[in-house]
Amino acid sequence: MDRKPNQKVLQLLYLWFIRLESAHQIWDAALRTFYDGSDGTCFFELNQRSFSTKRHVIFMCQREGDDGIAHIIIMQIRKLLSISKRKLSGERSLQNFDIGGHSERMPQPILRAFGILKKCAAKHETLKKRRTKKPLRWSAMAVKKEIEETPYDVNMEYGLDPNVGEAIMQAAQEVAEGKLNEHFPLVVWQTGSGTQSNMNANEVSTIICDQLHNQASAAHTVIANRAAEILGHKRGEKFVHPNDHVNRSQSSNDTFPTVMHIAAAMEINSRLIPSLKILHDTLNSKSIEFEDIVKIGRTHTQDATPLTLGQEFSGYTTQVMYGIERVIATLSRMYQLAQGGTAVGTGLNTKKGFDAKIAAAVAEETNLPFVTAENKFEALAAHDAFVETSGALNTVAASLMKIANDIRLLGSGPRCGLGELILPENEPGSSIMPGKVNPTQCEALTMVCAQVMGNHVAITVGGSNGHFELNVFKPMIACCLLRSVRLLGDSAASFEKHCVRGIEANKERISKLLHESLMLVTSLNPKIGYDKAAAVAKKAHKEGTTLKVMVACYPSLVFVFEAALKIGVLSSEDFDKLVVPEQMLGPSD
Repeated sequence: MDRKPNQKVLQLLYLWFIRLESAHQIWDAALRTFYDGSDGTCFFELNQRSFSTKRHVIFMCQREGDDGIAHIIIMQIRKLLSISKRKLSGERSLQNFDIGGHSERMPQPILRAFGILKKCAAKHETLKKRRTKKPLRWSAMAVKKEIEETPYDVNMEYGLDPNVGEAIMQAAQEVAEGKLNEHFPLVVWQTGSGTQSNMNANEVSTIICDQLHNQASAAHTVIANRAAEILGHKRGEKFVHPNDHVNRSQSSNDTFPTVMHIAAAMEINSRLIPSLKILHDTLNSKSIEFEDIVKIGRTHTQDATPLTLGQEFSGYTTQVMYGIERVIATLSRMYQLAQGGTAVGTGLNTKKGFDAKIAAAVAEETNLPFVTAENKFEALAAHDAFVETSGALNTVAASLMKIANDIRLLGSGPRCGLGELILPENEPGSSIMPGKVNPTQCEALTMVCAQVMGNHVAITVGGSNGHFELNVFKPMIACCLLRSVRLLGDSAASFEKHCVRGIEANKERISKLLHESLMLVTSLNPKIGYDKAAAVAKKAHKEGTTLKVMVACYPSLVFVFEAALKIGVLSSEDFDKLVVPEQMLGPSD
C-alpha cells in the first residue's frame, strides 16, 4: 500500500528536527507520528537519546520495517530545511513565490505595523483624556485634535476571550518590537493584496503561544501561534486561531492598507522629517555664516549678476523647508485607516464602531493622529494617499538633487574648477590619482534621489491599477514608498553630517571670480544704456581684459560700434561709483 505521511506529520517531524538539529541531541521529549488512517496507522515513539538526529529518525523508521516511509520522511525534511529553518510560517508562499530571496523580504516597518495593528485589534483599555499643546509649525501632530476620554474595547468587547486577547496582545507586541522578524520570511512579490503577509502575521502569534509548554506543532503560524504558546497550548491545537481570533473583524483587504498607512506615517515622522529638519537648520546656519560673502551668480551655467553666498544658501534652505511642509501636508490622508472596511469596504463581519475604536487604539499606541477613513471603498480600491505622498517625496528628491549638484560644482577643483566652496575631505577619492578627494556625499545623495524618482514612477503605476473594489499592487507600493522614505532620511542625515556641516567658503577665489566677471556691466545700463554696456562686455571678453580697463578706453569703443553717436567719456572714477557688487544685491532706493 502506498502510504504517504500527511501534512501534519511532516510539520511535526520538521519542527522536531529543527529543534534537535540545533542542539545536536534529543531532549526530554517524545515524537509521535501518524499517517492517514485510511491507509492504516503507523505509530512509533522516540524517547530521549543522544543520537545524531537524522540517523535516529532513519533508525526508528527502519525499526518499524518501512524503509520507504523513512526515505519519504527524510526527503521531505530535507526539502523543508532547504527552504530554511522557519518554525512558524511562510512555507507555502515561499514555494509559490520564490522571487528575489532574502533581500526582497517585506520591509520591517510593515512587520512592526502588523504587530501594532493586531495588538490594537485585541486591545481592551481606556483611552485617557489628553489635551495637546499647540503644535510646532512642522510637527506631525499638527492635524491632531483633542481626544476626549473614550472607552475602547475593540475585539474583546465583541466577544474575544480576554485571556486570548491578552495573549494576542503580548504576541503582537513581540512582533512590533522586532523579536519575531525571523518568522516573517515572505517577500514583497506575492499576492497584490498582501494576504499572505497578513496571514503570516496572524499565524505567527498562534505558534508562539505553545512554545512555553511544548515544541510540537505546525509550521505556518506567527501571532496566533505565539499567543497559543503564551497560553501554554500546543501549536497544532489552534487554541488561538489565526482567522477566528487574531484576524477577528478583519480582512487582508483592509488590514494590509491599514498597515501600509501606519508604517508609512511612522517612518515619515520618525526617520524622514527629523533628518530633513536637521539638514534645513544646518543649511540655514550656513546661509547666515555666508551672508556677507559677495560672489558672482550664474544662470544657464553662465556668469550673471552678483549675490551673496548666503543668499544662494537661503534658496537651498527654503527648498528643504518647503519639502518638509509638502510631506507633512500629505499626512492628513495617510492618517486615515482602512480598517473596518473588511473585504470590499462595506464592513461585513464587523460590529458598529469597530473602525473608529481600532483607529483610536492605533492613535494611542503610536502617538499619531490616526482616524478611521471617511470612505472605506476609496481606502481599499485606491492608494492615492501613497501616490500623493510619493509625489511630495519626489519633489524633495528633485530639491536635494539640485542642492547636491550645486554644492559639488561650486566645490569643483581644487585648482581647475570653480573652487568657490571647500568641501570636507572624508576619504581618499581615487585608487590611481594620489591626493584626489571626491564629493562622495553629493554623489550618494544624487543616486538616492534618482532611485526615489524611479520609485515614484512605480508607485504611480501601482496606484493607477486599482481595479474595481481592490488595488492589488499594495506590497510593491508600500515597499517603494518605505524605501524612498528610508533612503531620503538616511541620505539627508549623512549629507548634513559629512558634507554641509563642514562646508567652507573660499573667499579669495570667490572675490577673484567676482571682479573678473563681465556681467558687472549690468549696473552700467542706467548710465550708458544696454547696447553700449553690451559692447563694453563683448570687447572686454574679446581682448581678455576687465570691464574697468575697457571703460577707460570707451571713446574708441564708441567710435568702433557707434561712430555717429557722440557721448561723454565714462571715467575710472565713474566706474568705481557705479560698479559696486555690494550694491547690486537688491532693488535700489
